[in-house]
Amino acid sequence: MKIRQDAWSHEDDVLLAETVLNHIKEGSTQLRAFDEVGDALNRTSAACGFRWNAVVRQKHIHVIAEAKRERKERKRAASYPYYTRNVASPTLEASPVVEYERDTASSPTLASIISQLQQYAAHDRQTSAIEIENKELKAELNLLQRRLKELETAMQKNKQDHSMIEEDYQSLIQIMNRARRLAILEEEEGENATFKMDKNGNLEKVAK
Repeated sequence: MKIRQDAWSHEDDVLLAETVLNHIKEGSTQLRAFDEVGDALNRTSAACGFRWNAVVRQKHIHVIAEAKRERKERKRAASYPYYTRNVASPTLEASPVVEYERDTASSPTLASIISQLQQYAAHDRQTSAIEIENKELKAELNLLQRRLKELETAMQKNKQDHSMIEEDYQSLIQIMNRARRLAILEEEEGENATFKMDKNGNLEKVAK
């Protein structure tokens, strides 16, 4: 399984551009070029197609047009000898039929054109699915980041509340210790002492 996720290097882009242009010149499809580059770089053909359409293709507009013109010229050059041979040799009855069949076999059929268009449509759908999935993942990441900030804020507040509770608890322990010591003194003195609480929450004995 191809799981390569690293960034594209300049050499990768050059290989992708050269391969696609060669396939265009030879009359092949870009999908085959993407498959070839994917095998060479251990990437999926969809990743190669996405890289081509999103980045590399824009840098080679003029070269692509030149490659398409070269492909047309090759097709014309391939079909022109058959045409001249048929006109120059009308007495060879078998030759025109043979050459016409060869020319027809070398030309793209309606089925092959439909198949190629279906491949392009499938590739476009796959590219669109990747873009939609990328947008969904970005939205989910933003949501998780916001949730993380909310949790961090709540945790900070809990720390502050815990600190206040701890301070109140320590104050209460101190008050109880003072009261216990005063009670012990009262038993030792044999008096019924009276206590009051000052403004700081401390108990103090009231003199009689």
